[in-house]
Amino acid sequence: MNQASPSTDQGAVGPLIPVLAVVGVGLIGGSFAAALRQAGQVGQVLGVGRNASSLARAVELGLIDEAVSAEDAASRADLILLSTPVGGLKNVLARMLPHLGAATVLTDAGSTKAEVVEAAREALGGSIGRFVPGHPIAGAERTGPDAADAELYRGRTVILTPIAENSASSADLVRRAWEACGASVIDMDADAHDRVLASVSHLPHLLSSVYMEQVATAADARTRLDLAGSGFRDFTRIAAGSPEMWRDIFLSNRDAMLAELADLRAVLDRAERAIAHGDDAALLALLDTAAQARRRWRKE
Repeated sequence: MNQASPSTDQGAVGPLIPVLAVVGVGLIGGSFAAALRQAGQVGQVLGVGRNASSLARAVELGLIDEAVSAEDAASRADLILLSTPVGGLKNVLARMLPHLGAATVLTDAGSTKAEVVEAAREALGGSIGRFVPGHPIAGAERTGPDAADAELYRGRTVILTPIAENSASSADLVRRAWEACGASVIDMDADAHDRVLASVSHLPHLLSSVYMEQVATAADARTRLDLAGSGFRDFTRIAAGSPEMWRDIFLSNRDAMLAELADLRAVLDRAERAIAHGDDAALLALLDTAAQARRRWRKE
């Protein structure tokens, strides 16, 4: 069951991960399991979650082989991916701790890292070295087992924020698992990760949601929505994501989020002043800077 040095040479000793447990078998966790199955790098997959019907659906879809408790998963799995809202991570880890197998490695897919590491330290204590923090930069507005996609991570980036207590073998197992899913893996400091992701991931979700709420609660919302086109569709797409997950992300990364909001507010103030004063030159300069930066993105 638990295997200290799994190999990608299936002909010799089997798949990279003999037993995988996924806590939260939705878009992220389900896609992880599906990608590893497609790559032939997982044996048995266990699913853990709060919703029995979702777990039954995951079995039906072939994402997992069996629905089990967190405690059972801890005792049987070689690798455990925690793909749950970050606010619930500490409780799940605390439940698992007394049951962890001798060589079980844990990782997560949370969008914030500093607070996740702190929660993991509190829950795992001296066993913190088993936990390798991670964050796949991939997602969609869909949720639940039916959203799982074996190709979700292909060509995407996964960020690991290893801690000092991680053994080389634990970090390597997590790295190889993500690479087997088709992802490129990089390492970052947890605080640096949270600052950067607040800007390019978390803030866009907040803005999309705030704008969607403003439109949806307007007195003439029905008319606005009936007339909305592709720009509205593209800007608000990510507002359809999991409210529980994004609530936890915003609160977990509150300091970086507040700093980004302050910077954004300064730019909004500039735009508002330009419109209010009819300052076409200032408005054009702002729009041109944005347009040029967007056109250069991913082309450099």
